[in-house]
Amino acid sequence: MMSSFLFAEGLGVQNWTYILVGITFAIYIGIAIWSRAGSTKEFYVAGGGVSPLANGMATAADWMSAASFISMAGIISFAGYDGAVYLMGWTGGYVLLALLLAPYLRKFGKFTVPDFIGDRYYSKTARLVAVFCALLVSFTYVAGQMRGVGIVFSRFLEVDINTGVIIGMIIVLFYAVLGGMKGITYTQVAQYCVLIFAFMVPAIFISIQMTGNPVPQLGFGSTLADGSGTYLLDKLDGLSTELGFSEYTEGSKTTIDVFAITLALMVGTAGLPHVIVRFFTVKRVKDARKSAGLALLLIVILYTTAPAVSVFARTNLIETVSNQPYDNVPEWFKKWETTGLISFTDKNNDGLIKYVANESENELTVDRDIMVLANPEIAKLPNWVIALVAAGGLAAALSTAAGLLLVISASVSHDLIKKIAKPDISEKGELIAARLSAVGAVCVAGYFGINPPGFVAAVVALAFGLAAASFFPAIILGIFYKKMNKEGAIAGMVVGITAMLLYMIKYKLGWFDDTLPDKSEWWFGISPEGFGTVAMVLNFIVSIVIMKFTPNPPEEVQEIVENIRIPSGAGEAVNH
Repeated sequence: MMSSFLFAEGLGVQNWTYILVGITFAIYIGIAIWSRAGSTKEFYVAGGGVSPLANGMATAADWMSAASFISMAGIISFAGYDGAVYLMGWTGGYVLLALLLAPYLRKFGKFTVPDFIGDRYYSKTARLVAVFCALLVSFTYVAGQMRGVGIVFSRFLEVDINTGVIIGMIIVLFYAVLGGMKGITYTQVAQYCVLIFAFMVPAIFISIQMTGNPVPQLGFGSTLADGSGTYLLDKLDGLSTELGFSEYTEGSKTTIDVFAITLALMVGTAGLPHVIVRFFTVKRVKDARKSAGLALLLIVILYTTAPAVSVFARTNLIETVSNQPYDNVPEWFKKWETTGLISFTDKNNDGLIKYVANESENELTVDRDIMVLANPEIAKLPNWVIALVAAGGLAAALSTAAGLLLVISASVSHDLIKKIAKPDISEKGELIAARLSAVGAVCVAGYFGINPPGFVAAVVALAFGLAAASFFPAIILGIFYKKMNKEGAIAGMVVGITAMLLYMIKYKLGWFDDTLPDKSEWWFGISPEGFGTVAMVLNFIVSIVIMKFTPNPPEEVQEIVENIRIPSGAGEAVNH
């Protein structure tokens, strides 16, 4: 009787969230129990028998993190044209990964990126440097995911962000530790379905509502549904300039910075250890190519929709709150206010929300990370759609967090313990070490989620810069240049990662100064998010110069490099 009454009255957002998040979490945990890992091969690479379609879906979920789902449209909604660097960089990077790296790494047949670098460069030192870089990239990236989890929980389950992070830690820990890569792979297939449905449903609703066009990709370039004949983007340009902001469709970044950020994101994508490891889970080299292609198609659905979502969200936000009496703000505003992610300070005591570009006059502070999550509420969509977005945001954050945690645990248990510290460890011992490493990694990730160094996509962009600066040159040279030796690779990785870290610490975190340095002090006008390109070039130069003055690699290593590029290897991969 009570349940029918609730449905008759209409379930609230919180109740819907409990239902949808509860159902999705039950599915994830059920899959983890069903596919729990019984060997190190299952734990690290899901036994190497995943189908291309399943791997493509899992890779798409692994890669489309909280940054893609929650933050990217948020960045674009505030940055406008300048936000296009994230679209171009991340999708372009995926093409690079599919063409240049995935098939060859699969043919090499190793469990992890440090494993590839350790064996290709016949050196424990190279392996140690690669482990350090993998841990640094993964922890930087996972910090963004845990913050995304905290934001979703804090708003929709009405708990504080720290409690939300802890709940997320427990869920990830369960299926990452129990199932390893096998459990994570099939959980990520389910998470892809949840996140893409959750992203598209509100986008389609709002596109129809604002432009009458059910295809969001076409809707944001269409005229408004009010019959005025005004294009949506023209309206947003007008609203933006009225408030003192630059035109939404005009960019403010320098050409060199746009190029640097885009390239850093591209090569960073191609060097991300948690994405690369996905291609070790398929049976054959050609399956690695197929799954990379399928993943790209599945990713494009969200990435072509994100610019539309950002335009819808920005337009709705300005129209809903700008110059409105604070006493009359809609319910969604009050609820997001409790999270601290949107706030109003009445500077002139007139009771109106003044939202303008001039910081001294602006009275509204909006965290970019709320734009996608709050968008369905601002547009007054049904409660179940609002809750669905919460479930999708959690799926995106948790799927990537799980993949990263596996990279961290494999780096510690396989590359540090098995390959360096204790080569005679049993398979059972290594599996226990992997699970304990995952527990430790979750705790560190949780700390970063509670004490994040910035909004989600900014943190993630830095992880891409670190991957570009460290792994990309070592992997590319390792595959395509058989004369590349250990001395060059080690020196290049050390110089690249050090340069990126120092630049990030100085210009992003401000550790060397009392205040954060001004943009005018950036080297060549390149932002910290784009400096990965400079660090990558440094890595290449140092690697090649050092290689010229040091001995060639052993003949057997050069033969392996020749072998992994032979096209006839499209059959079964051979482990060396």
